[in-house]
Amino acid sequence: MNKNNITLIGMPGVGKSTLGVVLAKVLGYQFLDADLLIQKEEKRRLWQIIEQEGVEGFKAIENRVNASIETESTVIATGGSVVYCEEAMEHLKSIGKVVYLELSLQALSKRLGNLKGRGVLLKEGQTLQDLYEERVPLYEKYADIVVSEEGKDLEASLQSLLDRIQGKITD
Repeated sequence: MNKNNITLIGMPGVGKSTLGVVLAKVLGYQFLDADLLIQKEEKRRLWQIIEQEGVEGFKAIENRVNASIETESTVIATGGSVVYCEEAMEHLKSIGKVVYLELSLQALSKRLGNLKGRGVLLKEGQTLQDLYEERVPLYEKYADIVVSEEGKDLEASLQSLLDRIQGKITD
């Protein structure tokens, strides 16, 4: 199978879904939002799954759904917590390039409103900073390409994303 997908990883609020849609249009790719796929397969919203299954239960579902994605020429926007799912990450790396959209904690906290309403996987008493410090090493570990979003609007982020992936994906 042609392994030319682009998987976007990063913290909630960095713009994986927003950028992903635009990137797919520019490249002439399909767009797949893994969180929407989870909701479709589970017939529940993310926050409902987290509420009903707990954090570990949600991770198991997220891992299963992401590890079963079979597609090509697709931009895949993942949930921020997919990096906890080793099997899913190995699979996503095997079907294309993984791009980490990087943003500082300061910029992130400005962008993010209510984390729970977004279906963000927070353990009891965990802050955004805790989450950030826990996840960044994982994003860096799995990334083939890192694109900084710092101080950039959508247009500038898209441009730097295109600059970084041009020549790194096969036609």
